[in-house]
Amino acid sequence: MAEPLIDAPPRVDTSTAPPIREPKSAPARIALRLAVALTFRDFRILWLGAFTSTIGTWMQKVAQSWLVLTLTGSAFYLGLDAFLAELPILLFTLIGGVIADRHDRRQVLIGSQCVQLTSAFTLATLVYFEVVEMWHILLLSSLSGFGQAFGGPAHQSLLPSLVPATHLPNAIALNSIQFNLARVIGPLLAGLTLAAWGSAVCFGLNGLSFLVVIVALLSLRHVHVAPTSGTRMIDEMRSGLSFVRGRVALRSLIVLAFLTTLLGLPLVTFLPLFVQNVFHEDVGRYSTMMAFSGSGAVSGALVVAWLGRFRHMGVTLLTVQGVFGLLVLAFSASRHLWLSYGLLFLAGASLIIVFALMTSLVQLTAPDAMRGRVMSIFMLAFRGGMPIGSLVGGYAASLVSAPAVLAVNGALLTMVAGYFLLWSPEVRSL
Repeated sequence: MAEPLIDAPPRVDTSTAPPIREPKSAPARIALRLAVALTFRDFRILWLGAFTSTIGTWMQKVAQSWLVLTLTGSAFYLGLDAFLAELPILLFTLIGGVIADRHDRRQVLIGSQCVQLTSAFTLATLVYFEVVEMWHILLLSSLSGFGQAFGGPAHQSLLPSLVPATHLPNAIALNSIQFNLARVIGPLLAGLTLAAWGSAVCFGLNGLSFLVVIVALLSLRHVHVAPTSGTRMIDEMRSGLSFVRGRVALRSLIVLAFLTTLLGLPLVTFLPLFVQNVFHEDVGRYSTMMAFSGSGAVSGALVVAWLGRFRHMGVTLLTVQGVFGLLVLAFSASRHLWLSYGLLFLAGASLIIVFALMTSLVQLTAPDAMRGRVMSIFMLAFRGGMPIGSLVGGYAASLVSAPAVLAVNGALLTMVAGYFLLWSPEVRSL
């Protein structure tokens, strides 16, 4: 008998959570609908810890991109740094998914934070003593990516265990909100910190932020009890791949995730080039552009949080992706600063709606016993498109220009959305 497309996530023990009562006032009802997942203690603690850490991560992203551009002045090295940060995810995420199913996901996450903490503090030290070289940055980017390869599947598979299935889309949207609020706050703090104390302080603050996540993880009451299994790791990895192969809609979502990040994420990677070469501005303008993009993403995540689980999620996903492609194309052609700000805001909103809907649909498909493996395959596609897009796009931009590359990417994104709308009934029916 064929397995059902959607298996319910594990039941969450909500006996210790405060009862969810319908507020009397309309504003309170709206607030509850937008943030209902935060009423569950463990999710709330993990959300706050992740929010703090993500602010630090975005501070480092801005400072590191500017450091690379200052050292080399090269679009290729910007792309290479992004590629090497994501390469370990391509190589080790599937193994990370198996480990997330076989071991305590909380302990795996703590180990991941320790690796990334070490990388951030090492880079801060090298910059502070003015001995940093480009190969140091590339190596440490790879080390951070190695930590994320194991932490990512553990985090994604832990999340549905902290809230009931009904509120899972809300939890995923709130997770996107914290990530994108950090995209607003982190770059602004990075701009101020860079101007006042330099990039070493940005990297050091990022290192400290990982300690907050470790404390949050140690505070969780939920403990993932991995099933005892004598099955070899390679066999468990194959069972995860077999599960994905047997579901056309899931395969389509994974392909769509890869193409979206491959073609869409260079928009963020190339922002420093637009600031320098198109608008002839400095790091302050770069921070402002990142803030507009992040603000749009927060707005898009709020839309998904409000909607929760609804009919025709697949059609909505594909329609918004087509709009996102058109926005990328328009941004590539814009030479007016405030128009570019508006396009970045709308593109950020569209992109996060696409990502949140994709993740919700994949999470709802995966049974808990296999969630780490399924999410690792999804993350491999989702994150795998980033380094390839950054490397190929960076090289192409060095031959032509960043606006030309984004124009092609935007057109292709819209064509991909159109293809799935017309010829993929499995995704349309979700």
